[in-house]
Amino acid sequence: MASTSPLDAQLQEILNDALRTTSIEEAFCGFILHSPEDDRNKVMCCIDSFNRFWKSLAAESHELVLGFYVTHIHRQKSHQRLKLLCDMLLMSADQHGIPARMLCEALLSNPSLDYKSSEPWCKTFQLVDRIIVNVDYKGCRDLLRVILEKIELIPVTVNVSASKQLDAAVKVLTHILDRNAFLLPSYFAVNELKKLFPDDNPNTHWTVGELVTNFIDSFRPTARMVSITGRPCLLPVVGHFNATHNSWKLDPITLMFPLKGLLPYDKEQTQRQTKLLRYVLEQPYSRDMVRMILGLNIQQKQRCLVLEEMLADLVVVAMERTEQTDGSFELGCPTNALWQHLSSQLIFFLLFNFASFPHMVMSLNEKLCNRRLTKGRDHLMWLLLQFISGSIKKNPLSDFFPVLKLFDIFFPEKEPLPVPDISHPQCTHSLAMACIWIHLTRKAQSDKVSLQRPALPSLKLHLEFLQQSYNCTNLPLTDYRIAMLCNAYSTSTDMFPRPMAVLVESTYSSGKTTVSMPGPGMCVASGPTTPLSMSLLDSLTVHAKMSLIHHIVNKNIMTAIHHQATAVALSPALVETYSRLLVYTEIETLGIKGFISKVLPSVCEAKAWGMLHTLLELFSFRLQHIQPQYIVQLLCNLHSLSKIPLANQNQLYQCIESTALRIITGLGSADVQPQLSRFLTEPNNLLSADSEELNRALVLTLARAMHVTGSETLSGSWCKDILATLFANTPHNWASHTLKCFPTALQEFFEANPAIQEDRSLLKKTVEDEHRKWKAMTNEAEILNRFASQGTQSLFLCLIWKMLLENEPSHINPVAVKVIERIGPRALSKHIRTFADFLVFEFSTSAGGQHVNKCVETLNDMVWKLNIISLDRLILNLALRNHEGSEAQVCFFIIQLLLLKPSEFRNRVNDFIKDNSPEHWLQSDWHTKHMNYHRKYPERYYYEGMLELTGTTMSTPCQNLPVYFSNVCLRFIPVFDILIHRFLELPPASKSLEILLDHLGGLYKFHDHPVTYLFNTLHYYEKKLRDRPQLKRKLIGAIILAQKSIKPAGWCLTPPYLEYINKPGEDVTWDPDHDYYCKLIGRLVDTVSGKAQPQFLNMDWRFSEFPNLAAHALHVTCVELMALPGQGKVVGNALLAVISKNPGGVQRDEIMAWINTIALVLTSLPSCYCEVIQDHILDVLVSDLLVGNQVIQGSGILNNIFAVFDFRGTHSSHTEMMCAYVLAMTHAVWHHSNIGQLTPLQQFIRDQVKPLVQTEEQYLFVCHLVGPFLQRFHEERTRLLFEITKDLYEMLLAVDQHCSKIVHMDVISDFLYHIKYMFAGDGVKADTDRVIKNLRLAWQQRLRFISRGVDPTANTQTTS
Repeated sequence: MASTSPLDAQLQEILNDALRTTSIEEAFCGFILHSPEDDRNKVMCCIDSFNRFWKSLAAESHELVLGFYVTHIHRQKSHQRLKLLCDMLLMSADQHGIPARMLCEALLSNPSLDYKSSEPWCKTFQLVDRIIVNVDYKGCRDLLRVILEKIELIPVTVNVSASKQLDAAVKVLTHILDRNAFLLPSYFAVNELKKLFPDDNPNTHWTVGELVTNFIDSFRPTARMVSITGRPCLLPVVGHFNATHNSWKLDPITLMFPLKGLLPYDKEQTQRQTKLLRYVLEQPYSRDMVRMILGLNIQQKQRCLVLEEMLADLVVVAMERTEQTDGSFELGCPTNALWQHLSSQLIFFLLFNFASFPHMVMSLNEKLCNRRLTKGRDHLMWLLLQFISGSIKKNPLSDFFPVLKLFDIFFPEKEPLPVPDISHPQCTHSLAMACIWIHLTRKAQSDKVSLQRPALPSLKLHLEFLQQSYNCTNLPLTDYRIAMLCNAYSTSTDMFPRPMAVLVESTYSSGKTTVSMPGPGMCVASGPTTPLSMSLLDSLTVHAKMSLIHHIVNKNIMTAIHHQATAVALSPALVETYSRLLVYTEIETLGIKGFISKVLPSVCEAKAWGMLHTLLELFSFRLQHIQPQYIVQLLCNLHSLSKIPLANQNQLYQCIESTALRIITGLGSADVQPQLSRFLTEPNNLLSADSEELNRALVLTLARAMHVTGSETLSGSWCKDILATLFANTPHNWASHTLKCFPTALQEFFEANPAIQEDRSLLKKTVEDEHRKWKAMTNEAEILNRFASQGTQSLFLCLIWKMLLENEPSHINPVAVKVIERIGPRALSKHIRTFADFLVFEFSTSAGGQHVNKCVETLNDMVWKLNIISLDRLILNLALRNHEGSEAQVCFFIIQLLLLKPSEFRNRVNDFIKDNSPEHWLQSDWHTKHMNYHRKYPERYYYEGMLELTGTTMSTPCQNLPVYFSNVCLRFIPVFDILIHRFLELPPASKSLEILLDHLGGLYKFHDHPVTYLFNTLHYYEKKLRDRPQLKRKLIGAIILAQKSIKPAGWCLTPPYLEYINKPGEDVTWDPDHDYYCKLIGRLVDTVSGKAQPQFLNMDWRFSEFPNLAAHALHVTCVELMALPGQGKVVGNALLAVISKNPGGVQRDEIMAWINTIALVLTSLPSCYCEVIQDHILDVLVSDLLVGNQVIQGSGILNNIFAVFDFRGTHSSHTEMMCAYVLAMTHAVWHHSNIGQLTPLQQFIRDQVKPLVQTEEQYLFVCHLVGPFLQRFHEERTRLLFEITKDLYEMLLAVDQHCSKIVHMDVISDFLYHIKYMFAGDGVKADTDRVIKNLRLAWQQRLRFISRGVDPTANTQTTS
């Protein structure tokens, strides 16, 4: 036996004294009666000695001594002695000698505590029940857990003999869980219970099952108050600006929503959200969103099992869909598009180790082994070949063995399969299995191992055909034989070079033949003009495509960079083929990433300006869906070129500026803030050092993005440094009509930082003076020194204008050419700005008539005849100058005259539209049409007309760069975008804009983002356009109908709206009926849910404006709604009526899909459309139902309030009310909203909701409204969380003062505890304390753990 410690010995001595009895007492113990007074006196005598001993102990010895004491209790056999020792502890605890929590823990943690020892067990729990009232709330929480664990140790099979012990323990548990005992926040208790019993139906001991279940169920209303209605049915649109916030995140292990707090959430809220992840995975261009949802870091190798499983499931889905088709291979077919997309997804997630190839294939084996899905077997093998061909060299052969099992499942034929038709692209899929076998056997040979199985009999003819094809001396590109050979032998260093060489040689003839390029005859390129077709490129595996792009970049482009002496440019076929390869996201590293990060920097470093011009053209006119970080990186690179002198590089400078303008105006609204924020420490990299036009365009893009995404409601401080640097580089002002459209942050900045405004009347005098000096000067050196030197006034274009206006062009001094040449293309920008201002002043003071005609003719000569300034550059400057009032109208008048009065530009536009198509990826003869156009309308960049007129030459030779894609029409499109916006800002210019659209609107046939441009325009200028339906209709008609020759019917606008567009003249009367809105939303519902829409089929998303079908459908729907003649609120209410009227066309089991779709639309539209939901909220708040005037089936609504608010439950039983509809719709809208759109919510609650709330029903409705979004506020906008929390407490105070009885006090308290412990903490403690002190006593007692202002010993009698 272990020796007794000194403390134990002292304790034993004290307790022995207390328990000592006389021999008479022992002899007659069964006959002696002790009075309560005698017992009390005895305890008092004993407790004194124990207290002295206790106080003499060091604090660290207290727990040890208590343990000894409790052990002594369990050693007692006498009931009286047991009672005496327990009474001593109770009295000591009552006198605060022993801390209550320490005592309870000692009693419950003693190893001797066993239900089989009935008396000590019962006494222990009775003692705990007596003293637990003195335990702090955190201690009660811990004791709750211990007691439950003790009860769980009792077998469920015990008989009635143990009922006493069970009752004693259950009594304590009941005491702790009693909400009216106020021992701890019930919220703490339910957290402990959910930790121990996480299932919805807790598997607890039968004695406490009902107690625990009922207590947990009492929190279900609270759980619903913080749950988004139908959240599992809410789906985002990939590529939409509202699809990147935290609402869509899932736990990467469980695939569940990251719900806060261990509340009894409804089952649908806690299930694996496979629907959401699978839906997103299935969308093209969704990989970044998938990573965001699962929190996957591309820099870390982290295998994600749920993602791996979803990829396998998607393959099975593709197999199932293929089984429902005839198995044919048609371009644009949805099933084939899915396989193509799956291939891209698979490569990406396997490449970055987010999924394991062998494990995924084994999963496919399990899922497909008993399924008779054979039509998709070739597609499946093609999918696997993509990864195998590119990774088999780097990975062990054993990783690919699971593929052999799929061979056995899908190719059981004993007879050889026939060789497919090699003239059809499907043949590469049919031979995919044979290609895999070749890769596996070659890997086995290189590793010197055996596959231990022969080739399948079904492969015999396929393998023989591949070998025979390779042995052919002639490998034409008229069929897909080359693709099959590349796919089969891409890992074979001895066989692969031959078929790859055929591909490369077809696009590049090494200068053996040449073709002419636009410009002077000296500009020629290598011969081939027909690029590799997209169907051929699609037929190559990823590994083969990587090899092809590697050859093009390293063997052709890089070689050309380092051998600039050659006068032969890259072949049109090679440039076009390279552009087509760049669209494949699965080869991004060698593709667009290499283009931006390697090829372009190398070109700039080598000063290979011709190649730079080619690559910038390619970027501008051929690429879609480039990740924003690459776009901004290119923009920074272009700005850095401004530091390099580009003397006599007019063509290159124009290309750089045009590309930068296209990048800036084309930035997606959702990309602006994230991308620009990366440069807050170095904003100069993002901004032009000297181009006012580019910096103005950036300000306009910033304004548009802030408005469209709702971030104008947020602080504008993030962009202040960018604006300050921009203003320091290029100080400028904005016209008041433009400034009024800006978000507040931008308005305030430019109002607080006005630039020095030049006196335009003084400008005319200065020009006159300089013109006189020009005419008086004869010395060339003096002229050059005065007019071409740095630091001189930028007036020279004004002087040329004067020369041309006053004399015939033939009288121009030849020195003028040298002046312009010396000024250079970059400095000439400043002259153009001055010239634009001078023109406006000249026209403003003109007498009109013939003088105006003469002015226009002179301008036209400067552009088209003398080639002094390009049209797009001049129009851009005019459009961006800050003219007010009548001067602004004069400026627009000049633009209109310049564009329409002469025929030069109109003819170019009409012929280009008539003879060309923007669907370049489908063309093989682009270069022929391109050359025909440039032969008819040659473009000049080096003042050729002026040189011819004056008979002079440039002092230094000019380099005419090859032009592959561009022309003045295409370069004008981003300028036209800006021009339209400027016209919209000034209502008097509406008629001029309509005329421009009539004549030039056809250019939008070639706009790369026409619907997005319309969406942004209608969104940003909603206030300007809401009362101008005729102009909206004209704008829509011009841009959308420009696409009619290349787009299928119904690709954008619905038939009713097309009828509206075709209404004659000024007739803009149209009030769409309910059926119109139902069909419009129904089209989007079907699209998002994956149902085929004939008008949206056959779109190749790699070259389309939008990344996927849902994004396209959402944007065209929003454009049509914004283009309706009605006001925003009318349209918004009509959209909500689609749900609230619940027409027969909406299936009840699809109601959440419709709610999701309407929420997507409302959050994409301007705020006035979405604000109608606030009106509906206010209507519900003042309805009879919530103000207490309506009774449901004989009982007050409060008895059924949570059922009434449960939309899913009431809708399924056909008992839903408007308040439930409004809750569901509001939850969906706010869930889809970004934080910028949610920020005004607090003001709405404070100013409009809070004054109305006086009843408990209203308060509970508000809690249901905002509760689900507190977690979002906590993560994204903590200040918003604090403000709404304060409003909730102040509303509670108003309800408490107005209502005599509160029914759901406990539920509301639980909700407030949830806010405190999950989100707010002590962030609003001062405000909550102030409110709680003014609430009735029952509230104060329930909220005592939130506010310390309540005396814990206060009367526990509740007031309801």
